[in-house]
Amino acid sequence: MRRSPVAPVAPVAPWVRTRLRAAPLTAGALALLVAVTAFLAALFPRAVDAYENEGVRTAVTEAGPARSGIQLSAPAGGLDKEQRERDAALRPAPLREQYGKILAVLPAPIRIDAGQSTHGAQTVKSPIGTDDWLPRLDPIDPEFTLAAQAGVDDHARVREGRLPRGKGVTSDSRRVEAAVTADTARVMRIEVGKDVHLTNPETGDALTVRVTGVLDPLRPKGAYWSTDSVLRTPDKILAPGPAPQLKRWHAALLIAPDAAPVLPAIDRAPQRYWHIAPDPGELTARDLPALKSRIASLEKGPLLSELRSFTDRNTLASTDLDKVLTEHAGLRDAVAPVVAVAAYGVGGVAAVVLLMTCALSAARRHDELALLRSRGGSVRGIAGRLLAESSVVAVPAAGVGLLVAVLAVPHARAWPSGVAAAAVCVLACAALPVRAVFTHRRPRAHQGRGDLVTARPSRRRTVAEMVLVVLAVGAVVSLRRRGTDGGGSSGVGAGGSGSASGGSVDWLVSAAPALVGGIATLLLVRLYPLPLRLFARPFARRRGALGFLSMASAGRASAAQVLPLLGLLLALTTAAFGGSVLAGVQEARDRTALLAVGADALVTRDGGALPASLADEVRRASGVREVAAVHIDWNLSLPDGTTIPLIAVDPDTYARLSEATGLGVLDAGALSAAEGNRAKEVVPAIATPDVARRLGKAAHTFRTPSGSFTAKVAATRSTTPAFPTQGAFLLIDRGALPTAKDTSLLVTGGGVTRAGIEEAAGGKEGKARKAGKAGKAGKVPPSLDIRLRSAQRAALIDSPLQSGAERVYTAAVAAGAGYAALAVLLSLLQSAPQRAALLARLRTMGLSARQGRLLLALESLPQALLAAGGGALVGWASVGLLADGLDLRRIALAARGGLTDLGAITLRADPWSLLLPAAGVVALTAAVAFTQSWWTTRRTPAADLRTGDNR
Repeated sequence: MRRSPVAPVAPVAPWVRTRLRAAPLTAGALALLVAVTAFLAALFPRAVDAYENEGVRTAVTEAGPARSGIQLSAPAGGLDKEQRERDAALRPAPLREQYGKILAVLPAPIRIDAGQSTHGAQTVKSPIGTDDWLPRLDPIDPEFTLAAQAGVDDHARVREGRLPRGKGVTSDSRRVEAAVTADTARVMRIEVGKDVHLTNPETGDALTVRVTGVLDPLRPKGAYWSTDSVLRTPDKILAPGPAPQLKRWHAALLIAPDAAPVLPAIDRAPQRYWHIAPDPGELTARDLPALKSRIASLEKGPLLSELRSFTDRNTLASTDLDKVLTEHAGLRDAVAPVVAVAAYGVGGVAAVVLLMTCALSAARRHDELALLRSRGGSVRGIAGRLLAESSVVAVPAAGVGLLVAVLAVPHARAWPSGVAAAAVCVLACAALPVRAVFTHRRPRAHQGRGDLVTARPSRRRTVAEMVLVVLAVGAVVSLRRRGTDGGGSSGVGAGGSGSASGGSVDWLVSAAPALVGGIATLLLVRLYPLPLRLFARPFARRRGALGFLSMASAGRASAAQVLPLLGLLLALTTAAFGGSVLAGVQEARDRTALLAVGADALVTRDGGALPASLADEVRRASGVREVAAVHIDWNLSLPDGTTIPLIAVDPDTYARLSEATGLGVLDAGALSAAEGNRAKEVVPAIATPDVARRLGKAAHTFRTPSGSFTAKVAATRSTTPAFPTQGAFLLIDRGALPTAKDTSLLVTGGGVTRAGIEEAAGGKEGKARKAGKAGKAGKVPPSLDIRLRSAQRAALIDSPLQSGAERVYTAAVAAGAGYAALAVLLSLLQSAPQRAALLARLRTMGLSARQGRLLLALESLPQALLAAGGGALVGWASVGLLADGLDLRRIALAARGGLTDLGAITLRADPWSLLLPAAGVVALTAAVAFTQSWWTTRRTPAADLRTGDNR
């Protein structure tokens, strides 16, 4: 009889479901770790994209319409052409048609703000106004620009009168209507109904302009009014001629677009123009190369030729947008490699922690997998099941992390974050199967102990270590030779945005600190057995057992301690390097702000001397600790005929100020003049080295408006709080100038505020201002000029690139610290069963609970001290090795780096960044060891000892 085929029987308990149900906490912990790591990996490039995009938009916006706008101009028909032809060229219709074609031709990524773009015609050689009632800065007539700009009615509100009309106006007309802005009317004293008489000084042509309205611009800072700001606000200009040049006013009169044909009547060569305002709202950092290429084509290339085909063969294009983008790219290329250093560091730590998690799982399941191999399980089959088991947990977790990152930073490129999350997912899925395949590739009945003290590295491991050493050395040498911004290369941009000019070694440069940490890990693992052997010998001769047992137990640890130590060293190196970068940036900004002010606050007055009682009033202000009154005469004549600033101060107060600020610290005794009539004595003076060299050792008599004195250089200083910039000065005791008045106040104190100083000084100044407004005083005294050190420091952070890079760097350091703590916990968790069993056995032999806690602490300290000391040492060495290749000026000061001449701001090791993370590792290790010992001693030894247990 023929048998029917037997259907395959499905397994009663599928592998994946069984394993997940058997260890739900382990699967949940892995899912959480993968989700957090995928979130951070996906968030990093998105955050970098976000602040780089915001940075380029801010750069274009802050550059202003005059620099970022695109100006196209073409000559209009002059009097050399027929009236019909020149009038037609200036009519609104053809200009509007050409304007529409220009907007259609400009290619992406040039995005246009149509609401602020405009077109029109105006005079090139500005005529002068001959009316006597017009204001004059010097005895010279003001000049005017006559402009017929489209869209005035849409961009302004009529305050008074009406808009001008231009119907019927031609180049033969000699009268025309115009409007002016409120600022122009106020400055030029123009009223509605007045006639402004214009004359061309070269040709004598005259034109009468009747003002019919005064306008209020709706967006005065927008491109419509600010591309050529004279249309909105009159400007002071220098008249041509020999020095000293005379100043004159330059203002604008706005005529109707229909009246544009009148321009040749006053200027025989007027011009047509098209002002294109860029829209930075959708601009991204990825658009920079293409945008710079389009701008180059627009200025002198095929795009300009295309524009000339329908405008005029002499059309010219001009813009500073390419320069703005180049300046921004320079800052980005300086910032990106520094941020990439943190990215590589925390990325390496995260990868190590993931591998440690999978290694811990593999170690716990070693017996299970060994049993499967001994019963005929294939390596491929075991690897496939482990891969499926890991994928079920890791893939959804990585997807969740990616989704959260996208929601956190929505506007950024998708592929970098997707690739980063996918890399985390692949690592989490493949780590456990690969580890199992490597460990169980051959069935083994028994596997000997791999003690750390007796382990002998294989040849393959030696070769791999040598390759890593070569890579790290090459990276360090490359960075020291070229720096992060030297040689025109920028290093790897964070998130893949770096310049490609860096070549194939850019990733080595940014990964240099991480590679240095890897080298140190390999060396420390190799050298670690030596101190254990050395310390074990003296402990063996002592009567107590704890020291010997702790050293022996530490030596019996597994030789596979590379991953935990690598994770800790990478985290500590990243924390030390990142903390030093952030500390260097803060120090540079503090120093720059201090050199800009000289103290916590500087109070001066435009009118010269300050009121005599102001110093006492400011001393009573909230948050003020001390006030140093200073007299400065900027024109002290030296014997060689040169002039330098003379600074007269009170020695005691000024000495305390110099000590508090650290600028030219001096002793009060070295500056104090003799008692009595000090004006007749030779007073000691402090000068800069150059001034001291010119004055020599002899005494010199000086005459100033505040009195005469005789001084002799007693000491030299390169800088001083009253004159913090690098410049020449002479500093004397104020007692030598009895009639000297306060010209500035240097204020110190932790809570100094502008409001506090203004409130304290508001007595006389406030009364004078109120009296001036009420007409009871002739001239209002000039207001105080208060400069705060805190405000100067805040002004140094003027780019989203700076603030964004600092936030990313700080987050990277924090993430590295978190992963370091997790690495410590995983390392101790991996050896926890062995330590618990050891402690249980020793307790059966009479070991007390207190001795057990001390034993576990001493056992865990060697590796913790190794990681902490090695991390601090490697961090210090990394900073020292790479400091010459890093100049933090651009990330610290950005465009305001020229505020003071600080030279190159180099990286220096920050002690707190070196010691605090290392101390944290030791403290965390000790805390975990004590916690484990406390928990173990609460249970009976039988709970940790089982028959047949091989631990």
